Amino acid sequence: MVNAAAADLCRFVDASPSPFHAVQTAAAELDAAGFQRVEETAAWPAGGRYYLQRGGSLIAWATAEGAPAHAGFRVVGAHTDSPNLRVKQHHEVRFDGMGVVALEPYGGPILESWLDRDLALAGRLVLKGGREVLVHTEEPVVRVPHLAIHLDRGGSELDRQRHLNGIWSLGEQNLLASIAERAGVPGDDVLGFELMTADAAPSALFGPQDEFVAAPRLDNQATCFAGLRAFLDAGESAGPHHTMLVLFDHEEVGSTSERGAQSDLLATTIERIVLAAGGSRDDYHRAIAASVCASGDMAHATHPNYADKHEPLHRITMGGGPVLKVNQNLRYATDARGTAIFAQACDEAGVPLQRYVHRADLPCGSTIGPLSAARTGMLTADVGAPQLAMHAARETMASADIELYARALAAFLAPLG
Repeated sequence: MVNAAAADLCRFVDASPSPFHAVQTAAAELDAAGFQRVEETAAWPAGGRYYLQRGGSLIAWATAEGAPAHAGFRVVGAHTDSPNLRVKQHHEVRFDGMGVVALEPYGGPILESWLDRDLALAGRLVLKGGREVLVHTEEPVVRVPHLAIHLDRGGSELDRQRHLNGIWSLGEQNLLASIAERAGVPGDDVLGFELMTADAAPSALFGPQDEFVAAPRLDNQATCFAGLRAFLDAGESAGPHHTMLVLFDHEEVGSTSERGAQSDLLATTIERIVLAAGGSRDDYHRAIAASVCASGDMAHATHPNYADKHEPLHRITMGGGPVLKVNQNLRYATDARGTAIFAQACDEAGVPLQRYVHRADLPCGSTIGPLSAARTGMLTADVGAPQLAMHAARETMASADIELYARALAAFLAPLG
C-alpha cells in the first residue's frame, strides 16, 4: 500500500539531484500555488505571497493580512545540499585509454557508499553573458570503482585525493563538452560550472506495506519537502504572524557563503518585508523578537546494528514521528522555550514527538539552527525526522514519518492558540 506523502517525497528527491534543482522544484510548486517570484535587485510590494532565489537557496513568505509592520514570523528552515562527490575544475585525466574524471568530496559523505554505484552528474553551467543552465544527465555517466579484495587484503582506508576519481569513457571525449551538449549549449560558451554526482537509481519504497523510503539526499531534502508541504498547507496566514520557508545551501560545509545560514539572506529578507509594509528599523527588531524558527534537519534513528552508538535514554524510532533535538553545548539551538513551542505544535497536530540527545562521549554534529539563530537573534528550535545511514549515497527513513513531520511543521506555522 503506497503512502502518498512518501511517494511524493520520492518524486521531489528524484527531480532534485542538486541544490539548484531542489530550488527549481520548490519554485515550481510555489508558482503553481500562486506565489510570485521577486528579485533582490527590485523594489518589493507590500504584503502578499512571494519567494526569491539566491543560487541554491530559496526563501518564501506569506504575509498576514492586516498585521502590523512589527508582526513576527513563523519560519521553517532547512538546507538543500547533501554530501556527495563534486567535479574538480581541472578534471580531465587519461589513464591507459580511459577517460577519468577527478572528483573530490563535498561535506562528509560515507565514501564507501559512493563506490561501484551508477552515478549521474547534475548541477549548473554558467555561460557567456551570465546565463545559467541546469543540467542533469539522469542516466549514469560516471563510476568510481573499488579496488578488488584480492589486491587489498588489509582493507586499507580510502584516500580522499587518490581513490575517488571516476571512470567515464574510453576515448578522447571531453566531459564538460559532453555535459554541455546534453544541456543543449555550445561547450565553448561554458565559463563556469558546479557539477556533482547523484545516484542514478530512482528513489524507492520497500517493506511489506511500503514502510520505508530508500533515497539519496534525504538529509536534508526530506525536510525541504516536508517544510514546503507544511508551508503551502498552512496557507496565507490569518495572523497575527507571517509564515516563511527558508532553504539554505552549503550547510554541509559550514554555511559560510552568500547563500548559507550564516549569510544575510534571512535577516535581510525579513527587514525588507517590514520596510515594504511601511515599518521602520525598530519595527524590524520588534518583528525578529516576536519570531520563531523551526530549524529542520534529519535526525539519527537508533540503529539496530549499532545501538551502542546512541544515547540509551533517548532512543529514536523509525515511524515514531518528528524529533526535537537538544544539546547542552548548543550544537542544536533548542532551549526550553523552543521545546515548548514545538511540543505544542505536535500536540495540536496529533503527532507524537521524540526527543533526541547525542551520546555525551561522541562528538555531536550541528545544523543551520545555531548559525541562523546567532545571525538573526531569532528564537530557534532544532527539529527533524528519523533516518538511518545519514550521509550515505542512499539513506533510509520510514514512510509514515514524512507525513507526521509535515503535519507538525504545518501546525507550528499556523498554531491554534
